[in-house]
Amino acid sequence: MSEFSTKIVNKIIEEQEAIIGPLAWEEAQKVSGLKIDVARHAVNVEGNTREVLERLVSQYEKLFGQASVEVCRDAVRPLLSQLKDEEIPAVLR
Repeated sequence: MSEFSTKIVNKIIEEQEAIIGPLAWEEAQKVSGLKIDVARHAVNVEGNTREVLERLVSQYEKLFGQASVEVCRDAVRPLLSQLKDEEIPAVLR
């Protein structure tokens, strides 16, 4: 996965962290396709950009509902124009 896609994932986690604290990193660790080093706040993304982003947003949505989805959308809105259309999950549009 590209460095830019990793930046998007990091941005989502950091925005969630601003609201829910360290739980944001713990929840991200549960997402298939993400390797998280919580101590360093480092993310390694493996796999399809769109699928990993979908799983990450879904993980937060399970806990906190639509509000978490909105936080994710707001976090990445300025960055999405740099992705190909097929890489952007519908949940972030």
